[in-house]
Amino acid sequence: MPAFEYEALDGGGRAKKGVISADTPRQARLELRRRALTPVALHASKAQSRVREKGAKRQKQISANEQVSITRQIAVLVGAATPLAEALSAVAVQAEREHVRQILSAVRERVREGWRFSDALGEYPKSFSSLYCAVVAAGEASGDLGTVLERLASMLEKNRSMRNAALSALIYPIALALVAGGVIAALLTQVVPKIVANFNSFDADLPAITQFVVGASNFLSAYGLIMAVVFIALGVGLWRGLKVPSFKIAFDRWILTMPLLGRLLRGLDGARFARTLSTLFSGGTPLLDSLIGAQRTVSNAYIRAGLDQTVTMVREGAGLAGALKRPDVLPPMMAPMVAAGERAGEVPKLLDKAAEQLEEEFETASSVALRLLEPMIIIAMGGVVMVIVLSILLPILRLNTLAGA
Repeated sequence: MPAFEYEALDGGGRAKKGVISADTPRQARLELRRRALTPVALHASKAQSRVREKGAKRQKQISANEQVSITRQIAVLVGAATPLAEALSAVAVQAEREHVRQILSAVRERVREGWRFSDALGEYPKSFSSLYCAVVAAGEASGDLGTVLERLASMLEKNRSMRNAALSALIYPIALALVAGGVIAALLTQVVPKIVANFNSFDADLPAITQFVVGASNFLSAYGLIMAVVFIALGVGLWRGLKVPSFKIAFDRWILTMPLLGRLLRGLDGARFARTLSTLFSGGTPLLDSLIGAQRTVSNAYIRAGLDQTVTMVREGAGLAGALKRPDVLPPMMAPMVAAGERAGEVPKLLDKAAEQLEEEFETASSVALRLLEPMIIIAMGGVVMVIVLSILLPILRLNTLAGA
C-alpha cells in the first residue's frame, strides 16, 4: 500500500508530522481527519516517489499523433461541458493501444482524487512534457480549459507537421545521394578493375580519362575502408561534441550562416517559438513564463541562448517587441509583428499570423530547394557514370581502330 508523508494540526493547533499508509491521497486525508488531525501538507514518501520514478521510466510513452488526437478529443468534450473525469474515461475507452488506456485511466483516477489535471499529467513526463503541463495549468487557472486544450492541440499539430515537412525535405535528397554514392563506389571498386585488367595485356597507352578513373578506382579499393572508418569516427565525434553546450552553440551558429539551410532552420524555429508563445500567453500564462516555455521549444542552441537576453529584458520591464529585436536571432519580421500586436492589444493573434507566415515561407522554400536538389543529384550521378563509361569505351574503340589498321 502506498505511503504518504504528512504535516497536520491536532485539536490544540500543534503541528504533527508522520507517515500514513493509504491507497490514495484522498483516503489518506480521510484517515487523518478520523484521527482528529487537520492535514496541511500531504505528499508521497521519498521511497514511494523513487518507485514512481522508476515506473515512469519503464512506462511506454504516448506518440505525437496520439497526443494530438487525445488533446483534441478532451478539448471537445470539456468544451461541451462534460466533466473532466468523464471526458478522460471516454477518451481512454477509444484508445487503441493498451498502455495509452492505462495512462489515461491513471490520470482520470488522480483527477477523481482531487488532483489538478496538470499535476496528474506531470506523473507521465515521457508522454506529457513540462510545456504541455504548463499550458494545461494555464487553462485551469483561466477557467477555460476546453479552449486552451483546443489551442494546444492545434499547436502540437502544427509543430508536428512542420517537423515532418523538415524531415521529408531532407530524407529524400540524403537517401538519393547515398544511393548514388553507393552505385558509383560499386562501379569503381567492382566493375572498373575487372574491365581494365583486360587492357593490361595490350601494349598501348590508355586515354587520360581512363587513367584518371583507374587511379580513382585503385585509391578507393586501397583506402575505401579506411575512409569509411574515418567518416564514421568523425560522425561519432560530432554526435558526442553536440552534447557539449559550447560546441553545440557554435555548431548551430555555423549552421545558421549557410545560405539556404540557415534561413529555413531559422524560420522553422521562429514559427515554433511564435506559435508556442501565442498558445501560452493567450491561455493566461504570464508573459515571462510564456517566454521561458516557448524558448524550450527552440531546437537551435544558438537561438535558444540568444533568447536568454530576451527573457532577461522582459524580466527587467522591457517590451516584448524590443526584447525580441535586440538579440537578432529570430527572423526579422517577428519583432514588427509583435510590435503591431502590442499596439492593437492582440499579441497572441499577431504571433499566430507570424507563425503562419513563417510556416508558409518554410514550405515554399523547402519545396523549391527540394525540386532543384533532386535533378542536381541525378545530373551529378549521371555525369560521374558517363565519365566511367567513357573511360571504358575509349580504350575499346582505340584497340578496335588499331586492330583494323
